Amino acid sequence: MPVLQDIVVAIRSDGDIVAARQQGRSLAAAIGFTATDATLIATSISELARNIVLYAGQGEVMMRRVEVSHRKGIVICARDKGPGIRRIDDVLRDGYSTSGGLGLGLPGVKRLMDEFAIESELRQGTMVTVKKWLK
Repeated sequence: MPVLQDIVVAIRSDGDIVAARQQGRSLAAAIGFTATDATLIATSISELARNIVLYAGQGEVMMRRVEVSHRKGIVICARDKGPGIRRIDDVLRDGYSTSGGLGLGLPGVKRLMDEFAIESELRQGTMVTVKKWLK
């Protein structure tokens, strides 16, 4: 499986969210995604990075090109060492929010991307991994 070098963006502030979004959009375009899909990918990155800032204070977003059996795509991994998620089912439910927001973050990311996985351990952190494949 040929893989290009990972892009890693440290997330600590709103400015880092913007930087991660821009890096993701650029990588998506380089892979060959349409402008629309690149925007969906960038939106997903924004949501994941914003969750890091809101709930963990700091973490990182990693992005890379993937190719499996002649399928090309992008994988994005957002990880932190924050408080973790007590009940993952809750955060994947539309409308659920502990920050007073609209509760569209993780459910929205799950809808925008082709693959979605989340791992979290209390007081250890959270890792969300998503993939989008070229059509």
